[in-house]
Amino acid sequence: MELFEAIHTRRSIRKFEDAPVSDETVREILEAAMSAPSAGNAQPWHFVVVRDRVLREAVPSFSPYAGMVAHAPLGILVCAELPLEKYPGYWVQDCSAATQNLLLAAHGKGLGAVWTGVHPMRDREEGFRKLLGLPETVMPLAFVVLGHPAQESGRRDRFRPERIHTDRW
Repeated sequence: MELFEAIHTRRSIRKFEDAPVSDETVREILEAAMSAPSAGNAQPWHFVVVRDRVLREAVPSFSPYAGMVAHAPLGILVCAELPLEKYPGYWVQDCSAATQNLLLAAHGKGLGAVWTGVHPMRDREEGFRKLLGLPETVMPLAFVVLGHPAQESGRRDRFRPERIHTDRW
């Protein structure tokens, strides 16, 4: 898929077919996620691939907007290991860049995905921490649900020239 087509046609997908996603495809997507820029090239990210149905079905109890994960083949929790940061506090930007790469890579592989927010919601952070056994030094940022899309998506024009300012506001 051409880069600009991928950027303009990627959409949040919340309905998935009952079809698995191969380990090889997940690896390719995570390689793309790990190619994201990070402050000081610290690359503080970690990714927890959640395939287990019992774990996936538990997620909506503390992360209500991730309910679709019960009907998807997997979810990926994007986290930061805080001691790996060179510049404290930039982990959110680092992991957000990785999450965007993950979403675009999934789209480029013909998959659908949706970014569900975790941080800064303490109940969601603690829910994932308990469910997946995250160490105290690891902060979850986002839970990406992905699989083969069972809904249509397409390009939508979101360009707003009135939001562009040159030199000054």
